[in-house]
Amino acid sequence: MTRPDGRLSHETFPDEKGPQDACGVFGVWAPGEEVAKLAYFGLYALQHRGQESAGIAVSNGTQILVYKDMGLVSQVFDEATLGSLQGHLAIGHTRYSTTGSSVWENAQPTFRATGRGALALGHNGNLINSAELARLVSEARANGELIGKDRGATSDSDLMTELLASQTGRSIEEAAAEMLPRIRGAFSLVFMDESTLYAARDPQGIRPLVLGRLERGYVVASETAALDIVGASFVREVEPGELLAIDENGLRSRRFAVADPKGCVFEYVYMARPDTAIAGRSVNASRVEMGRRLAREHPVEADLVIPTPESGTPAAIGYAEQSGIPYGQGLVKNAYVGRTFIQPSQTIRQLGIRLKLNPLREVIEGKRLVVVDDSIVRGNTQRALVRMLREAGAREVHVRISSPPVKWPCFYGIDFATRAELIANGLSTEEIAASLGADSLGYISIEGMVEATTIPADRLCRACFDGVYPVELPNPQQLGKHLLEVPAAAASALARP
Repeated sequence: MTRPDGRLSHETFPDEKGPQDACGVFGVWAPGEEVAKLAYFGLYALQHRGQESAGIAVSNGTQILVYKDMGLVSQVFDEATLGSLQGHLAIGHTRYSTTGSSVWENAQPTFRATGRGALALGHNGNLINSAELARLVSEARANGELIGKDRGATSDSDLMTELLASQTGRSIEEAAAEMLPRIRGAFSLVFMDESTLYAARDPQGIRPLVLGRLERGYVVASETAALDIVGASFVREVEPGELLAIDENGLRSRRFAVADPKGCVFEYVYMARPDTAIAGRSVNASRVEMGRRLAREHPVEADLVIPTPESGTPAAIGYAEQSGIPYGQGLVKNAYVGRTFIQPSQTIRQLGIRLKLNPLREVIEGKRLVVVDDSIVRGNTQRALVRMLREAGAREVHVRISSPPVKWPCFYGIDFATRAELIANGLSTEEIAASLGADSLGYISIEGMVEATTIPADRLCRACFDGVYPVELPNPQQLGKHLLEVPAAAASALARP
């Protein structure tokens, strides 16, 4: 059977590196249910959070079986594979790499043998003290505290798995309670041994994680939309700084850190599905409200409001409602080209954005357009879009963005372009508009964006917009996607105070 190679592209414009999604995690404890299929459909609902690899680990009470590969969820799993994953407990993961390359060795769930059995783990987020953790793992290996060989993985997720497995004299739950306070950065975790499902969230709760109830068990997932697809009822969010354990004795909770909530505001802008709720607030409602506030902050005389599908759709609806300008579909999206494994030829690459979007000429010709999108990173996509709309006959093109200018990189699980590549770094709004070829450009204010979420500003991370990082960063030499791929001696040296 031919297997996918993981060379996925989901950018709107082939040369554009937009904000790349975080990972999606899913866990289920449900005796008597087909847990592998529940995990599959849960991951399917979370596919937008990671398209590089996917995996599921299942336990039947005596052993853990892990199946993972490069590619989309639907490409990695089929009916026969899922049928072979029998048990009462499962975790699943769909990955976009933020630490460690996109290779099979870094696909998740990770797996390790322990002194008492085995362990599998899935991670959404990104750690900022990976160099320090790598040193601790090296010491544990040197002391003979780890079973088996180094598997060649270079992710922060694998480091956490190694550290949990190194606690040979303790249960996984006690090992986690010992390890989690030592980890810094963003982590929403699902992990398991042969009998118990665990979930944990960093003290800031930067990435979402929710708990759901099935008739015969429990589910944890990155987003409420994944609960919906498997028929689980929402119970509550996993609290920042909380460790959950679910087994035959029910659900138990313990704190490993004091909560200091700083949820990622970009989840509301772009990351999460619109049909998800975070901290009790509908993502779709937040995005529509961002559009309304954007219209109040940056009004313009125009004939039609159109979104960049689908990311700009809710905000465009809000903009049209607030401004009174009719809402219309001016662009048609090809939903399949963006998932191709085939690299486009040079001729097709020159067509750029038409790989993904095509204008409805009869709708936009002669019109003054307001084009609403959720964010601008490098600007290549918007530049090509403005040019395409003008070629299709648009009289004016006014770009409106439902988030503030992205000026700072994220170290907590979203892979933006480097700061030097961010178009808003060093250019004024007027200069960016000229670069895009737009008649005008307007970004929502940070205050307007935050107010649209209804979450207090001091409970949100806005670092990519204002440069204020809620978890203090180490020196730049101890950060980076490929940090753990340098030789071990160099990584150890970086970790020293």
